[in-house]
Amino acid sequence: MEAPLQTEMVELVPNGKHSEGLLPVITPMAGNQRVEDPARSCMEGKSFLQKSPSKEPHFTDFEGKTSFGMSVFNLSNAIMGSGILGLAYAMANTGIILFLFLLTAVALLSSYSIHLLLKSSGVVGIRAYEQLGYRAFGTPGKLAAALAITLQNIGAMSSYLYIIKSELPLVIQTFLNLEEKTSDWYMNGNYLVILVSVTIILPLALMRQLGYLGYSSGFSLSCMVFFLIAVIYKKFHVPCPLPPNFNNTTGNFSHVEIVKEKVQLQTAYTIPIMAFAFVCHPEVLPIYTELKDPSKKKMQHISNLSIAVMYIMYFLAALFGYLTFYNGVESELLHTYSKVDPFDVLILCVRVAVLTAVTLTVPIVLFPVRRAIQQMLFPNQEFSWLRHVLIAVGLLTCINLLVIFAPNILGIFGVIGATSAPFLIFIFPAIFYFRIMPTEKEPARSTPKILALCFAMLGFLLMTMSLSFIIIDWASGTSRHGGNH
Repeated sequence: MEAPLQTEMVELVPNGKHSEGLLPVITPMAGNQRVEDPARSCMEGKSFLQKSPSKEPHFTDFEGKTSFGMSVFNLSNAIMGSGILGLAYAMANTGIILFLFLLTAVALLSSYSIHLLLKSSGVVGIRAYEQLGYRAFGTPGKLAAALAITLQNIGAMSSYLYIIKSELPLVIQTFLNLEEKTSDWYMNGNYLVILVSVTIILPLALMRQLGYLGYSSGFSLSCMVFFLIAVIYKKFHVPCPLPPNFNNTTGNFSHVEIVKEKVQLQTAYTIPIMAFAFVCHPEVLPIYTELKDPSKKKMQHISNLSIAVMYIMYFLAALFGYLTFYNGVESELLHTYSKVDPFDVLILCVRVAVLTAVTLTVPIVLFPVRRAIQQMLFPNQEFSWLRHVLIAVGLLTCINLLVIFAPNILGIFGVIGATSAPFLIFIFPAIFYFRIMPTEKEPARSTPKILALCFAMLGFLLMTMSLSFIIIDWASGTSRHGGNH
């Protein structure tokens, strides 16, 4: 009998929530009748079990209400990061053909990785990344997954806030038509990043359900589409090569230093940037949890569509940015346009759009971090608004302090990205799948499991390669700047 086994699995490994959400597995009966528990259970049974009552376990802790389109917006927004600003620079280092090859390879590997995650979650009825780790390796697996998610997403959120800190003063300066930066508080990036965090990011981060952020995600993506259109338009209106007398006259010297450091770092980071362009895996299972009428096939379609949209946007932004400036492109594409005309109205609007996009992405990324912290510290506790709010406030406070006081935040991000990202994309999905998939369905020497192990080995290889590049770059950077500090 399959139902008792499913019930046992769900009770042993609750879906990251608590015992109140554990409802009995609803077994279809003769005459199309159902055993009905509370009203919530009724709707879940109708939407999920009628499709595949004997093959897919019942997810008992949540009734998804998010539509297909909103889920695509949320996942696409999770994929879309600040890295799009550096892809033209990456293309300048790799060339168009190699860039396209790497981008295609990473997109396909990311889709396969999500396939492994969804297949593993379907076997045991779990839609939480950390709980998959628990199901595969017990408490150590759960803590390892939660730690990787926390580090990866804290790094991502910090990079978004770092863009706000460095770009928003430039926007205000250009908007006010100031030749030089003033000492007023509204020109101070530290004050501005705190203001944005409190007034915009925190209210969105306090929402209980990720699905509600679909609207802000859609608006965020439209901002990045506007960025892409502007990059394509500027290709035909910017002289190339740039006249030698053009310099950045914004007066933001700290920002210039940041960009210089980023150029030096990204020389070594070109391959890691490409390899981790599609990191969205911590968000996949939470989005799956809130999907209306969920199924693995439907969620895979959402993932593939999101990856395809980002693939096209990434390539076009990199291609036209590169063709505009060729080897003159800097690691942050928008900064390169400032050399031509620091008071360009279109570029001003693009900066505002990019700032809006990264601001609205932070709450999306915060959700998996909060869930990971709850998995580590409060694994079996009922939902608490107080805890929900305190974790969000604590996270944003720590990230703001990191962005404001860290002298060289880029190096920290590099290490985090080179360690946690390979685990989340390659290693964990593969080894979780290998451990969770029953041997009676797929023996250890079956082709899918062998492919999964090869996938994990690829992740270890990329992690080793990325860390090697970073260490070499740090060593050469120390020798270069030893006499300057």
